[in-house]
Amino acid sequence: MSRQLKHPDGKLKRQIISFCRRIAGSCQITTACIVGDYVLGLTDAKTVLEVLLVIRGFQPRLMSYVKILDDRSVIVFAVDEWVFERDVDRGFLGEALAEKMIFPYVALKNENYLHLQEVKLKKRLILELFENLVLDFPELSYNFHIEPEYFMYETMLSRARLFPPMIYTVLNFMQNSAKKENVKLVMRGYLEALRELEEEDVITFSDGYVKISKKFVEKVESKKIRFISIFKTTQRALFNSLLGTFSKTLRFVSQNRGMHNFQWDVRENSKPIHQLEDPLRYLHIPTAHGLVPLSAKMDIEAFARKVLSRGEEAEIVIEKIGGILNDVYLVSAFGNNDKKEVVVKRFKDWSSFKWFPLNLWTLGTRTFAVLGRLRLERECAINQQLYSMGFDVPKILYVNHGERLIFMEYVEGEKLDKLVKRIVKSQTDESLKNELGVISRVGEKFAKVHALGIALGDTKPENIMVREKNGEICLLDLEQASRNGDKVWDIAEFLYFTGHYLPPLVGTRLAELITKAFVEGYLEAGGDVKLVRKVGNPKYTKVFSIFTFPSVIFAISNICRKTGKLKE
Repeated sequence: MSRQLKHPDGKLKRQIISFCRRIAGSCQITTACIVGDYVLGLTDAKTVLEVLLVIRGFQPRLMSYVKILDDRSVIVFAVDEWVFERDVDRGFLGEALAEKMIFPYVALKNENYLHLQEVKLKKRLILELFENLVLDFPELSYNFHIEPEYFMYETMLSRARLFPPMIYTVLNFMQNSAKKENVKLVMRGYLEALRELEEEDVITFSDGYVKISKKFVEKVESKKIRFISIFKTTQRALFNSLLGTFSKTLRFVSQNRGMHNFQWDVRENSKPIHQLEDPLRYLHIPTAHGLVPLSAKMDIEAFARKVLSRGEEAEIVIEKIGGILNDVYLVSAFGNNDKKEVVVKRFKDWSSFKWFPLNLWTLGTRTFAVLGRLRLERECAINQQLYSMGFDVPKILYVNHGERLIFMEYVEGEKLDKLVKRIVKSQTDESLKNELGVISRVGEKFAKVHALGIALGDTKPENIMVREKNGEICLLDLEQASRNGDKVWDIAEFLYFTGHYLPPLVGTRLAELITKAFVEGYLEAGGDVKLVRKVGNPKYTKVFSIFTFPSVIFAISNICRKTGKLKE
């Protein structure tokens, strides 16, 4: 990585190598390199020159040495080869020494060895970042489009947060005059590591973006690694503090910064942190309008003016159209005899008094996602997967992850709860047959979604729309959807909630017709008959008994149980 970087002059270089040899004594020097601010171009006499020295069989295993060479303070971090390689492989020292290779360095001896260790380190760091993404975004991790620069910036920023004095090194790395070359040099190791991970089926490349493989996501989700991740972070902070304090203190004294600046360095590091590159700019989620970075910050009105009205003068109307557990708005832009509309949903965290009745209602049967961030993630991830597979769902146009806003296509049509109520009032066999045909198509749609391993999560009839323009079945409100969720719940909620709309005096005939129509469509589209049969279990019937008449519940559950037995 030493190409195009600041090298010491011949005299200073010889003095450094001579000093390293005296430190190593009779032991063999594995490698040596210059690291830190000097390499990044801060070459004035006050800049401390840092050297990483790896020695085979070095005793004591780890030691720092300070010497004045050519009127410059030089600090040498000497480490045993075995210790260094384990710091690279597994963070043995919290990466206090290995992480010096996440920045540019100048090799003094055995550059090939350094490059090999650099790629090995960056490969492990990428894997750890993948694990964190899967744990933090269990649904979206399948959909992320990641620019390779994300790994570089996230690695640097996460360490700067843990060890504030490193902020200045990161800022020096990003100075405009040298940033392009610095990024190019550092990214070589990350790109090489990514190519190795591609060969191991951990990732795939798509139009220059990195995508995490389904196999890797499922592997991480099956393991309990959150505690390990927290332990690594704590270990990293501890060793950085212990090993970095001496170097930074020496630099402080050498450069004569003054006590005020030193205190600002430690206590007010939030200001320089905001100057650093935001890694979320390089982490994207797909929408119908293309990729959107997680750092996107457009609010509702800004989106309306930029996207809906395309910068033209337009009247913007924001109308709240519902939402008990979320804020839902209809945003309209009027201009040039034209009207464009989108729906915006703000995902609020459900406070205890809101979500407790829901989870109490479904106790032992179903647990709801409560956090707004998690519900937004599910809506985005499942919507995009279904959209990419050709299912009719509202197009996602934009996402403001920080404000938990999602901008979606406004779908015009009739929600299924109205169709069910119309079945009750149906006067002719023909109209009844047509309405039941729609119910059957809903069953088909559920079966096809379930075949992908997806459970919709909230399948009340009002979350299903029949589009006005083409009669397609459109699936709404996917914030409780998940991969490998409870598919039986989807069927049970739809059928028993439908029964809720049937008046008690009409008997059970309509409930039976609706259930048979749905089940017929579900099974004809390849749905699992065993799932239908389980709808009749008390685990599900008890949940809906508080608002659907017992006779209706019995009729629906009886048909589901018998259908299962007949088809097996």
